[in-house]
Amino acid sequence: MKLTPKFALIAAGILAATSLTACSGGTAATGNAADAQPKLAFIQGVAGDEFYVSMKCGIDAAAKSAGASINTQGPVKFDPTLQKPIVDSVAASRPDAIIIAPTDVAAMQAPLKAAAAAGIKVVLVDTTVQDPSFASSAIASDNRGGGLEAFKAIKKLSPEGGKVLVISTDPGVSTADARVAGFEEGAKADPSFQYLGVQYSHNDPAEAARLVSAALAKDSDIVGVFAANTFAAEGTATGVRQAGKQNQVKIVGFDAGPAQVKQLKDGVVQALIAQEPGSIGTQGVEQALKAIKGEPTEKKIQTGFKQITAENITGEGAQYIYKSTC
Repeated sequence: MKLTPKFALIAAGILAATSLTACSGGTAATGNAADAQPKLAFIQGVAGDEFYVSMKCGIDAAAKSAGASINTQGPVKFDPTLQKPIVDSVAASRPDAIIIAPTDVAAMQAPLKAAAAAGIKVVLVDTTVQDPSFASSAIASDNRGGGLEAFKAIKKLSPEGGKVLVISTDPGVSTADARVAGFEEGAKADPSFQYLGVQYSHNDPAEAARLVSAALAKDSDIVGVFAANTFAAEGTATGVRQAGKQNQVKIVGFDAGPAQVKQLKDGVVQALIAQEPGSIGTQGVEQALKAIKGEPTEKKIQTGFKQITAENITGEGAQYIYKSTC
Protein backbone atom coordinates (compact mmCIF):
# COMPACT_ATOMS: atom_id res chain seq x y z
CA MET A 1 0.00 0.00 0.00
CA LYS A 2 1.32 3.43 -0.97
CA LEU A 3 1.51 5.95 1.92
CA THR A 4 0.60 9.60 1.68
CA PRO A 5 3.35 12.07 2.63
CA LYS A 6 1.67 12.67 6.00
CA PHE A 7 1.49 9.02 6.90
CA ALA A 8 4.95 8.42 5.49
CA LEU A 9 6.34 11.06 7.90
CA ILE A 10 4.58 9.45 10.85
CA ALA A 11 5.82 5.99 9.88
CA ALA A 12 9.35 7.29 9.52
CA GLY A 13 9.16 8.77 13.02
CA ILE A 14 7.93 5.52 14.49
CA LEU A 15 10.69 3.58 12.71
CA ALA A 16 13.34 5.97 13.98
CA ALA A 17 12.07 5.71 17.53
CA THR A 18 11.98 1.93 17.31
CA SER A 19 15.51 1.84 15.92
CA LEU A 20 16.76 4.14 18.69
CA THR A 21 15.15 1.97 21.35
CA ALA A 22 16.67 -1.16 19.86
CA CYS A 23 20.11 0.42 19.69
CA SER A 24 19.84 1.71 23.26
CA GLY A 25 18.87 -1.75 24.49
CA GLY A 26 21.83 -3.36 22.74
CA THR A 27 24.26 -0.84 24.20
CA ALA A 28 22.93 -1.40 27.72
CA ALA A 29 23.18 -5.17 27.37
CA THR A 30 26.76 -4.91 26.16
CA GLY A 31 27.66 -2.59 29.03
CA ASN A 32 26.06 -4.93 31.59
CA ALA A 33 27.98 -7.91 30.22
CA ALA A 34 31.24 -6.03 30.47
CA ASP A 35 30.51 -4.91 34.01
CA ALA A 36 28.88 -8.19 35.20
CA GLN A 37 29.91 -9.68 38.52
CA PRO A 38 32.35 -12.55 37.87
CA LYS A 39 30.75 -15.92 38.68
CA LEU A 40 33.15 -18.33 40.37
CA ALA A 41 32.56 -21.89 41.55
CA PHE A 42 34.69 -23.68 44.14
CA ILE A 43 34.48 -27.48 44.13
CA GLN A 44 36.13 -28.93 47.22
CA GLY A 45 37.83 -32.30 47.56
CA VAL A 46 35.67 -33.06 50.60
CA ALA A 47 32.89 -30.91 52.01
CA GLY A 48 33.41 -29.99 55.65
CA ASP A 49 37.08 -30.99 55.84
CA GLU A 50 39.04 -28.32 57.75
CA PHE A 51 41.68 -28.08 55.03
CA TYR A 52 39.05 -27.16 52.46
CA VAL A 53 37.16 -25.00 54.94
CA SER A 54 40.38 -23.01 55.45
CA MET A 55 40.84 -22.81 51.69
CA LYS A 56 37.22 -21.63 51.34
CA CYS A 57 37.90 -18.85 53.86
CA GLY A 58 40.69 -17.56 51.61
CA ILE A 59 38.53 -17.92 48.52
CA ASP A 60 35.52 -16.16 50.09
CA ALA A 61 37.62 -13.23 51.27
CA ALA A 62 39.36 -12.82 47.91
CA ALA A 63 36.08 -13.13 45.97
CA LYS A 64 34.37 -10.55 48.18
CA SER A 65 37.26 -8.14 47.80
CA ALA A 66 37.10 -8.50 44.01
CA GLY A 67 33.31 -8.19 43.81
CA ALA A 68 32.90 -11.74 42.52
CA SER A 69 30.23 -14.25 43.49
CA ILE A 70 31.27 -17.70 44.70
CA ASN A 71 29.31 -20.95 44.73
CA THR A 72 30.91 -23.68 46.85
CA GLN A 73 30.11 -27.38 46.63
CA GLY A 74 31.89 -30.60 47.44
CA PRO A 75 31.37 -34.35 47.78
CA VAL A 76 30.87 -35.96 51.18
CA LYS A 77 33.89 -38.21 50.49
CA PHE A 78 37.12 -37.73 48.56
CA ASP A 79 35.77 -39.79 45.69
CA PRO A 80 35.75 -39.02 41.93
CA THR A 81 32.44 -40.85 41.44
CA LEU A 82 30.88 -38.31 43.81
CA GLN A 83 32.79 -35.28 42.55
CA LYS A 84 32.20 -35.77 38.81
CA PRO A 85 28.41 -35.20 38.95
CA ILE A 86 29.07 -31.96 40.84
CA VAL A 87 31.52 -30.84 38.15
CA ASP A 88 29.01 -31.67 35.41
CA SER A 89 26.22 -29.78 37.19
CA VAL A 90 28.40 -26.75 37.93
CA ALA A 91 29.71 -26.65 34.35
CA ALA A 92 26.13 -26.73 33.05
CA SER A 93 25.39 -23.57 35.06
CA ARG A 94 28.13 -21.80 33.05
CA PRO A 95 30.23 -20.00 35.68
CA ASP A 96 33.09 -17.85 34.46
CA ALA A 97 35.60 -20.02 36.30
CA ILE A 98 35.81 -23.23 38.30
CA ILE A 99 38.33 -23.50 41.13
CA ILE A 100 38.65 -27.19 42.00
CA ALA A 101 40.62 -29.78 43.97
CA PRO A 102 40.34 -32.84 41.68
CA THR A 103 39.82 -36.10 43.58
CA ASP A 104 41.65 -38.29 41.05
CA VAL A 105 44.32 -37.55 38.45
CA ALA A 106 42.71 -39.77 35.80
CA ALA A 107 38.96 -39.74 36.49
CA MET A 108 38.68 -35.94 36.69
CA GLN A 109 40.75 -35.25 33.56
CA ALA A 110 37.95 -35.53 30.99
CA PRO A 111 35.16 -33.59 32.78
CA LEU A 112 37.46 -30.69 33.63
CA LYS A 113 38.98 -30.59 30.15
CA ALA A 114 35.43 -30.52 28.76
CA ALA A 115 34.55 -27.57 31.00
CA ALA A 116 37.62 -25.69 29.80
CA ALA A 117 36.74 -26.48 26.16
CA ALA A 118 33.31 -24.95 26.79
CA GLY A 119 34.97 -21.65 27.69
CA ILE A 120 34.99 -21.99 31.48
CA LYS A 121 38.31 -21.06 33.06
CA VAL A 122 39.65 -23.85 35.28
CA VAL A 123 42.04 -23.34 38.19
CA LEU A 124 43.36 -26.41 40.00
CA VAL A 125 44.00 -26.07 43.74
CA ASP A 126 45.77 -28.56 46.00
CA THR A 127 45.43 -31.57 43.67
CA THR A 128 45.85 -31.91 39.91
CA VAL A 129 45.15 -34.18 36.93
CA GLN A 130 47.31 -36.19 34.54
CA ASP A 131 47.56 -33.40 31.95
CA PRO A 132 46.74 -29.99 33.45
CA SER A 133 47.63 -28.08 30.28
CA PHE A 134 44.00 -26.96 29.86
CA ALA A 135 44.00 -25.25 33.27
CA SER A 136 44.68 -21.55 33.62
CA SER A 137 46.69 -22.21 36.77
CA ALA A 138 47.57 -25.00 39.22
CA ILE A 139 48.28 -24.03 42.84
CA ALA A 140 49.50 -26.52 45.45
CA SER A 141 51.83 -27.05 48.36
CA ASP A 142 55.31 -28.47 47.86
CA ASN A 143 53.99 -31.90 48.74
CA ARG A 144 57.13 -33.83 47.89
CA GLY A 145 59.13 -31.44 50.06
CA GLY A 146 56.55 -31.87 52.81
CA GLY A 147 56.93 -35.65 52.67
CA LEU A 148 60.70 -35.33 52.95
CA GLU A 149 60.21 -32.98 55.88
CA ALA A 150 58.03 -35.64 57.53
CA PHE A 151 60.88 -38.14 57.27
CA LYS A 152 63.31 -35.63 58.76
CA ALA A 153 60.91 -35.16 61.68
CA ILE A 154 60.78 -38.92 62.31
CA LYS A 155 64.56 -39.14 62.03
CA LYS A 156 64.91 -36.43 64.64
CA LEU A 157 62.50 -38.26 66.92
CA SER A 158 64.19 -41.65 66.32
CA PRO A 159 67.87 -40.81 65.63
CA GLU A 160 68.99 -44.44 65.90
CA GLY A 161 66.81 -45.45 62.97
CA GLY A 162 64.46 -48.40 62.62
CA LYS A 163 61.40 -49.50 60.68
CA VAL A 164 59.08 -46.84 59.26
CA LEU A 165 55.73 -47.05 57.51
CA VAL A 166 53.48 -44.71 55.51
CA ILE A 167 49.68 -44.67 55.74
CA SER A 168 48.16 -42.78 52.81
CA THR A 169 44.69 -42.37 51.35
CA ASP A 170 44.39 -43.85 47.82
CA PRO A 171 46.83 -44.18 44.92
CA GLY A 172 46.10 -41.63 42.20
CA VAL A 173 45.64 -38.66 44.56
CA SER A 174 48.39 -36.37 43.29
CA THR A 175 49.19 -34.60 46.54
CA ALA A 176 49.32 -37.76 48.65
CA ASP A 177 51.42 -39.56 46.04
CA ALA A 178 53.93 -36.70 46.09
CA ARG A 179 54.11 -36.78 49.89
CA VAL A 180 54.76 -40.51 49.86
CA ALA A 181 57.47 -40.04 47.22
CA GLY A 182 59.19 -37.39 49.34
CA PHE A 183 59.13 -39.57 52.43
CA GLU A 184 60.41 -42.60 50.47
CA GLU A 185 63.24 -40.49 49.09
CA GLY A 186 64.43 -39.66 52.59
CA ALA A 187 63.90 -43.12 54.08
CA LYS A 188 65.61 -45.05 51.28
CA ALA A 189 68.60 -42.72 51.32
CA ASP A 190 69.27 -43.39 55.02
CA PRO A 191 70.62 -46.91 55.72
CA SER A 192 69.69 -46.66 59.40
CA PHE A 193 65.99 -46.84 58.47
CA GLN A 194 64.06 -49.76 56.99
CA TYR A 195 61.20 -48.56 54.82
CA LEU A 196 58.17 -50.88 55.04
CA GLY A 197 56.28 -49.21 52.21
CA VAL A 198 52.91 -47.50 51.97
CA GLN A 199 49.44 -48.79 52.80
CA TYR A 200 46.17 -47.16 51.76
CA SER A 201 43.35 -46.31 54.16
CA HIS A 202 40.85 -45.02 51.54
CA ASN A 203 40.34 -41.86 53.59
CA ASP A 204 38.81 -43.93 56.38
CA PRO A 205 40.23 -43.42 59.90
CA ALA A 206 38.90 -46.83 60.99
CA GLU A 207 40.73 -48.51 58.11
CA ALA A 208 43.91 -46.61 58.94
CA ALA A 209 43.67 -47.81 62.54
CA ARG A 210 43.21 -51.39 61.34
CA LEU A 211 46.21 -51.17 59.01
CA VAL A 212 48.46 -49.79 61.73
CA SER A 213 47.31 -52.42 64.24
CA ALA A 214 48.06 -55.18 61.70
CA ALA A 215 51.45 -53.65 60.85
CA LEU A 216 52.44 -53.51 64.51
CA ALA A 217 51.32 -57.09 65.01
CA LYS A 218 53.67 -58.12 62.17
CA ASP A 219 56.53 -55.72 62.97
CA SER A 220 56.31 -54.86 66.63
CA ASP A 221 59.49 -52.75 66.46
CA ILE A 222 58.19 -50.06 64.10
CA VAL A 223 59.58 -46.71 65.28
CA GLY A 224 57.73 -44.27 63.06
CA VAL A 225 54.64 -43.80 60.92
CA PHE A 226 54.04 -41.00 58.44
CA ALA A 227 50.31 -40.38 58.03
CA ALA A 228 49.92 -38.62 54.68
CA ASN A 229 46.62 -36.83 55.31
CA THR A 230 44.14 -35.82 58.00
CA PHE A 231 42.14 -39.05 58.14
CA ALA A 232 45.24 -41.23 57.97
CA ALA A 233 46.72 -39.35 60.93
CA GLU A 234 43.54 -39.72 62.95
CA GLY A 235 43.36 -43.47 62.35
CA THR A 236 47.11 -44.03 62.82
CA ALA A 237 46.97 -42.46 66.27
CA THR A 238 44.06 -44.72 67.18
CA GLY A 239 45.90 -47.83 65.97
CA VAL A 240 49.07 -46.96 67.88
CA ARG A 241 47.07 -46.26 71.03
CA GLN A 242 45.15 -49.54 70.74
CA ALA A 243 48.45 -51.39 70.40
CA GLY A 244 49.83 -49.65 73.49
CA LYS A 245 52.84 -48.36 71.54
CA GLN A 246 52.54 -44.64 72.23
CA ASN A 247 56.01 -44.46 73.80
CA GLN A 248 57.64 -46.37 70.95
CA VAL A 249 56.00 -45.28 67.70
CA LYS A 250 56.50 -41.69 66.61
CA ILE A 251 53.76 -40.32 64.38
CA VAL A 252 54.14 -37.45 61.95
CA GLY A 253 50.91 -36.31 60.34
CA PHE A 254 50.23 -34.16 57.32
CA ASP A 255 47.74 -31.33 57.79
CA ALA A 256 46.75 -29.48 60.95
CA GLY A 257 43.04 -29.75 61.58
CA PRO A 258 41.62 -29.37 65.10
CA ALA A 259 41.63 -33.13 65.68
CA GLN A 260 45.31 -33.41 64.71
CA VAL A 261 46.26 -30.41 66.84
CA LYS A 262 44.54 -32.01 69.83
CA GLN A 263 46.49 -35.22 69.19
CA LEU A 264 49.69 -33.19 69.07
CA LYS A 265 48.88 -31.44 72.34
CA ASP A 266 47.97 -34.77 73.91
CA GLY A 267 51.28 -36.29 72.82
CA VAL A 268 49.70 -38.92 70.56
CA VAL A 269 51.21 -37.29 67.45
CA GLN A 270 54.69 -35.82 67.69
CA ALA A 271 54.74 -33.50 64.68
CA LEU A 272 52.45 -32.15 61.96
CA ILE A 273 53.32 -30.87 58.49
CA ALA A 274 50.88 -28.01 57.94
CA GLN A 275 49.99 -26.54 54.57
CA GLU A 276 48.76 -23.03 53.73
CA PRO A 277 45.22 -23.67 52.41
CA GLY A 278 44.07 -20.08 52.89
CA SER A 279 46.88 -18.82 50.68
CA ILE A 280 46.12 -21.49 48.06
CA GLY A 281 42.49 -20.32 47.98
CA THR A 282 43.37 -16.64 47.73
CA GLN A 283 45.77 -17.23 44.86
CA GLY A 284 43.21 -19.47 43.19
CA VAL A 285 40.75 -16.58 43.00
CA GLU A 286 43.43 -14.18 41.81
CA GLN A 287 44.43 -16.49 38.95
CA ALA A 288 40.81 -17.22 38.02
CA LEU A 289 40.00 -13.51 37.74
CA LYS A 290 43.08 -12.89 35.61
CA ALA A 291 42.04 -15.72 33.30
CA ILE A 292 38.50 -14.33 32.99
CA LYS A 293 39.89 -10.92 32.02
CA GLY A 294 42.23 -12.44 29.47
CA GLU A 295 45.31 -11.43 31.45
CA PRO A 296 48.42 -13.66 31.74
CA THR A 297 48.27 -16.25 34.54
CA GLU A 298 50.89 -18.24 36.41
CA LYS A 299 50.56 -21.83 35.19
CA LYS A 300 52.08 -23.33 38.34
CA ILE A 301 52.30 -21.88 41.84
CA GLN A 302 53.83 -23.73 44.77
CA THR A 303 53.12 -22.77 48.38
CA GLY A 304 55.07 -23.72 51.48
CA PHE A 305 54.51 -25.74 54.62
CA LYS A 306 55.32 -25.54 58.33
CA GLN A 307 56.37 -28.24 60.75
CA ILE A 308 54.32 -27.88 63.92
CA THR A 309 55.45 -29.45 67.19
CA ALA A 310 54.46 -29.23 70.83
CA GLU A 311 57.16 -26.58 71.23
CA ASN A 312 55.78 -24.11 68.67
CA ILE A 313 52.05 -24.88 68.64
CA THR A 314 51.20 -21.92 70.87
CA GLY A 315 53.70 -19.63 69.14
CA GLU A 316 54.56 -19.32 65.46
CA GLY A 317 52.82 -22.58 64.65
CA ALA A 318 49.43 -21.35 65.82
CA GLN A 319 48.73 -19.38 62.62
CA TYR A 320 48.99 -22.60 60.57
CA ILE A 321 46.16 -24.42 62.35
CA TYR A 322 43.24 -25.10 59.99
CA LYS A 323 39.82 -23.59 60.59
CA SER A 324 36.47 -25.26 61.24
CA THR A 325 34.63 -22.09 60.23
CA CYS A 326 35.55 -18.74 58.75
